[in-house]
Amino acid sequence: MSQHKVRWWQYVLSLAGLLTVWQIAAMLVDSPVFPEPINAIIAFALEFRGEMIHHFVVSTYRVVISLFLAMLAAIPLGLLLGRNPKIDRFVAPAVYMVYPIPKIVFFPLIMILLGIGNVSKIFIITLIVSFQILVSTRDAAKGVPQASVYSARSLGAKGWQVYRHVIVPACLPEMITALRISLGTAVAVLFLAETVAGSSGLGYFILSAMYRAEYSAMFAGIMAMGLLGLMLYYFVDLFEKMFCSWQHL
Repeated sequence: MSQHKVRWWQYVLSLAGLLTVWQIAAMLVDSPVFPEPINAIIAFALEFRGEMIHHFVVSTYRVVISLFLAMLAAIPLGLLLGRNPKIDRFVAPAVYMVYPIPKIVFFPLIMILLGIGNVSKIFIITLIVSFQILVSTRDAAKGVPQASVYSARSLGAKGWQVYRHVIVPACLPEMITALRISLGTAVAVLFLAETVAGSSGLGYFILSAMYRAEYSAMFAGIMAMGLLGLMLYYFVDLFEKMFCSWQHL
């Protein structure tokens, strides 16, 4: 049996285990607030063909754009700080002072300035995720052996060529790991942002279902949020296999 098939069987077994735990928990709680998995699955199938597909697309758009902008801002800056001690000496302390602050507390201010539409939600997700990617990229770039840089320069590599052929490939595994970790943060912030303000997205759908006491639909929304995270994780995994193939030999 191929490695690919074995992996999918592992997913099937894991899913079966999760559904079993869910069923047992639902039986123990014995409340309509915590429906059995079969009811949630039926609600998911019905809702996904109706209203929920729109909210799923909106949430996917917000989190994908946010992750793209975060990488666009954080990766170049992280590489710059990691490979330039003089700049890092002045910038890094500010980054590490701001990094522990829970930036979600600025969301009310961001809503006042940017409104309650897509812009404010994308901005807060980008802001939070950027710091996670920035710190990991900076540390990875700082850890690249200087001998590797000297070897590339001895072969005629200049400036950006050193980054392209030495620094970036060496940092790529850590950057992808940071992105993978950031996915969970991005989806969590997305849920909070969509429940606080707005009229679209999976967070709004889940909260709306809760207010209507449609608990099977609420769990269907939670399942859709999990599906979104799983899809993003899968694409990052594919990206890693394409550009970090030596790690899977």
